[in-house]
Amino acid sequence: MEALEALKKRRSVRHYQEKPVARERLEQLVDAGRLAASAINIQPWEFVVVTEPAARKRLAETTDHGKFIAEAGACIVVAAKETKYYLEDGAAATQNILVAAAALGLGTCWVAGDKKPYGPEILGQLGFPEGYRLVSLIAVGYPAQEPSLPSKRPLAEVIHWEKF
Repeated sequence: MEALEALKKRRSVRHYQEKPVARERLEQLVDAGRLAASAINIQPWEFVVVTEPAARKRLAETTDHGKFIAEAGACIVVAAKETKYYLEDGAAATQNILVAAAALGLGTCWVAGDKKPYGPEILGQLGFPEGYRLVSLIAVGYPAQEPSLPSKRPLAEVIHWEKF
């Protein structure tokens, strides 16, 4: 699938088939994440891929709005060393993963991490050392249904030339 088509088709998926995601696909997603833009090319990100059902269930129970992580085939946890632009870099990596998944026919949903009180607990569950921040948890799997296409604001409404 071409990049612009993947961007247009990407949607948040919260219901998944009971089907594992191949390790090769998960590696492709993390590879897309590591290729993201990074301030000063610091690349502060680390990715933990969680496929074990009990571990996904623990992650899901720890979040406030990510209970569906338990039914996804995998969860990719994006964390970053505490650098000046860790959040921007981690968000760029997360977005790359979301778009790459759409291109591969996988569904995803970005679950917030950075500003959530459960961030340190998630990092602890996964064995991260001190000095890291949770950026996102990404549920990954095969959609149980075709996700609806929510309306987006039209280009003419959001584009401004030269000044607001």
